[in-house]
Amino acid sequence: MNCPHHCEIFKSRPRSYKDLPARFAEFGTVYRYEQSGELHGLTRVRGFTQDDAHIFCMQDQVKDEFKKVIDLVLYIFKTLDFQNFKAQISLRDPENPTKYIGSDENWAKAESAIIEAAAEKNLPTVVELGEAAFYGPKLDFMVQDALGREWQLGTIQVDYNLPERFELEYTGADNQKHRPVMIHRAPFGSMERFVAVLLEHCAGDFPLWLTTEQVAILPISDKYNDYAKDVLELLNNSDIRGFVDDRNEKIGKKIREAELKKIPFMLVVGEKEAEEKQVSVRQRGEGDKGSMAVDAFATLVGQAIEKELSTNV
Repeated sequence: MNCPHHCEIFKSRPRSYKDLPARFAEFGTVYRYEQSGELHGLTRVRGFTQDDAHIFCMQDQVKDEFKKVIDLVLYIFKTLDFQNFKAQISLRDPENPTKYIGSDENWAKAESAIIEAAAEKNLPTVVELGEAAFYGPKLDFMVQDALGREWQLGTIQVDYNLPERFELEYTGADNQKHRPVMIHRAPFGSMERFVAVLLEHCAGDFPLWLTTEQVAILPISDKYNDYAKDVLELLNNSDIRGFVDDRNEKIGKKIREAELKKIPFMLVVGEKEAEEKQVSVRQRGEGDKGSMAVDAFATLVGQAIEKELSTNV
């Protein structure tokens, strides 16, 4: 885990209340020794990458920090068009308080902050008693995949344990030493699990801005392979991702296979296109879009991406 590392960074120099909240983030590989039978494709692996971050703050800053992280998670979900999700508020088991560390006062403040932050952000929530970690309450984002299964992706957790264990301190406005509150946050959670759920959600049909191959360039014969490669280079200069299908196959087969691979755009190039320095554009699911210059096509793709992102966010 990255948590101890970030605690050591916080502790590496004196901290004042004016420095808080202090936020440290990294994409780090972490490991979990799963028991037999628990591994499940990309959704549960032994080694995975977390978009891990830790926020060190004062008790009265917890609510605002929670709201900011909720905004970040919602931004990601909206961008990727995740609509079927709920936020699970995990609280202490009131019947068994000895399972948890930290004062009752701090727990009450943290639980109230989470509940209020979720309500102010109009999150669809469910409260689960006894599901809190031993070190603090948490807010987990449960997302449904295409098969209706729920997966935990984003998470925000309050932690009173590690600041105590690492003896973290800051100097308050009263010139006395105080213990900070630590918030763990991971909007994506496990990147591997997130990608798996995204694949199910999109059924492999990624939005144009995200898909790995946005364009397939299809020369009619090998005589136009060099021109096709020139087109690809021009598109790469405009940050458009694609490839040249220079196989010795009929153009109809190349188009069909590109459609089956769910590639958004196909550019057919032949004698006319090579002479006029243009491309014949086909869009997946819509068919022929006519001929145009390469820079005009690059503009078209840029506008389509901008429309996608502005629609979702």
